[in-house]
Amino acid sequence: MLIPLALWLPASPLGKALMIASVLLVLMVELLNSAVEAVVDRVSLEKHELAKRAKDAGSAAVLVALANVVMVWALVLLG
Repeated sequence: MLIPLALWLPASPLGKALMIASVLLVLMVELLNSAVEAVVDRVSLEKHELAKRAKDAGSAAVLVALANVVMVWALVLLG
């Protein structure tokens, strides 16, 4: 939904590329986070502190990527 919106909004070609790249970064980080969670769950279903830290780090990476989308879009559209 955001990629077509980025193409439709009035922005420079570089701005559009940055907006699309930031969205694609979220998708990539989310895929990596899902992979980490799948591996952790595959190794053991027991609760373990390191497993929790790995999952939390993956979730934090997704959050940072989402914050990056907000910042990039705001800078491109408002700047």
